Amino acid sequence: MPQQQLEPWFLSVAALGALYLAAAAFRLLAHLAVCLRRPTDLRRRYGAWAVVTGPTSGIGRSMALELARRGLNLVLVGRDPAKLRDISETLVSVHGVKTKTVVFDLALTSTPQGDEAARRLRDAVDGLDIGVLVNNAGVAKPCAVYLHEFDVETWVRMVRVNLWALTEVTAVVLPGMVARGRGAVVNIGSGSTEAIPSFPLYSIYAATKRYVSQLSRSLYVEYKSKGIDVQCQAPLFVDTKMASSVTKSKRSSPFVPSSDAYARAAVRWIGHGPLCVPNVGHRLQACLCAAVPDCIHDWLRLREHLRQRALFQRLRAARGAPPRTTTTTESEASRDTS
Repeated sequence: MPQQQLEPWFLSVAALGALYLAAAAFRLLAHLAVCLRRPTDLRRRYGAWAVVTGPTSGIGRSMALELARRGLNLVLVGRDPAKLRDISETLVSVHGVKTKTVVFDLALTSTPQGDEAARRLRDAVDGLDIGVLVNNAGVAKPCAVYLHEFDVETWVRMVRVNLWALTEVTAVVLPGMVARGRGAVVNIGSGSTEAIPSFPLYSIYAATKRYVSQLSRSLYVEYKSKGIDVQCQAPLFVDTKMASSVTKSKRSSPFVPSSDAYARAAVRWIGHGPLCVPNVGHRLQACLCAAVPDCIHDWLRLREHLRQRALFQRLRAARGAPPRTTTTTESEASRDTS
């Protein structure tokens, strides 16, 4: 009798498990289908030019190189003239594309200096067939800290880069896309807001990336009928040349792609849905994360980030760094979180 009473419960759980596995398998197959199909001709579908923010290193540099390899000309937006000149010369010499550079410290968005830089960006894209916009630049530092441990201006600068600047650059480029009836906007979000429920000690970073995800989804719905694809890409850890000591232990993992490998997958995914995790390894990790209860995620993340906090405190003390740090763009500094 007890066994007979348990049978319906067991069958229900088994059915739910089978449905979950079937859904996960379907998502994985859909992902593999995009990876295996012939790449989209971005220049023909969207336009001859792409705009990339934060293109001087890391994911941003790899994205710029991959787009140039696909035949797109580049408008490069960053704060360091020398580094912009370096990537511009590389793109021209290696891929033979045209480039423009715009010096724009995105941490100054919504200030008089930022307004002047935004005007230069509008002038640079005026009359160009901008087909793709990649909003890559973002701030991840200060890393692994409590909210009260840094002054408000530090967090305001993070919000300016991750949230306000992305919105302003998108608003600059979108009118031309609407007029031409085609285009693609790619916003680099984060797996910290998609694969797991919380990201303690990186709270402002995760909150700004959640904004990116929600903005992208809403703009996708708004502009799809106008021929414009808006997409949020949510990577997990990516191995960059300037990876911090916190992520070095992960660099040998098959689930941590190089920035070049990530860019190849990311560019292939442009135009395929409002939200994506382009890398196969990252997608598998996200599927595994979905099966773990939120309370377990919360405990593990807090434990790991407290460990990182202790490490960063030792590093800052060794360098004699003041409590207040300078703002950097994600492509110009190590990406300590993803």
